[in-house]
Amino acid sequence: MFRGALGKVNKDGEDIIRQGKLGDSMFVVQGGRVEVLQHCEKGGEQHLAYLEAGDFFGEMAVFEKEVRSATVRAAGEARVLKVDKKALLTRIREDPLLAVNLLKTMSHRIRDLNQEISRHKDIHL
Repeated sequence: MFRGALGKVNKDGEDIIRQGKLGDSMFVVQGGRVEVLQHCEKGGEQHLAYLEAGDFFGEMAVFEKEVRSATVRAAGEARVLKVDKKALLTRIREDPLLAVNLLKTMSHRIRDLNQEISRHKDIHL
């Protein structure tokens, strides 16, 4: 399905990154779809989002030395390109607009999370 591309093909249900594990790279979805999940304290997993071609994930590991905050799993066959910190910083030096786009996406995700938290607070009041 994804011949000729650089990234790794992940099979349906295959974990690409795991919540709680250390990471030092981010990933770009080249084809297919991945699901972002978070483990619940009471067990099980909570669906957070689906990401498709052009979307990225795992970027927090490039900027922080923290464990992964979510699990990302292939939802069907998905091709994903791994980008390490050195490669990302090189690309940002070549194209500073890339950093702006990363920040815009991260800001949008934080805004969405804040709205979701606000909705849950309203429900519990």
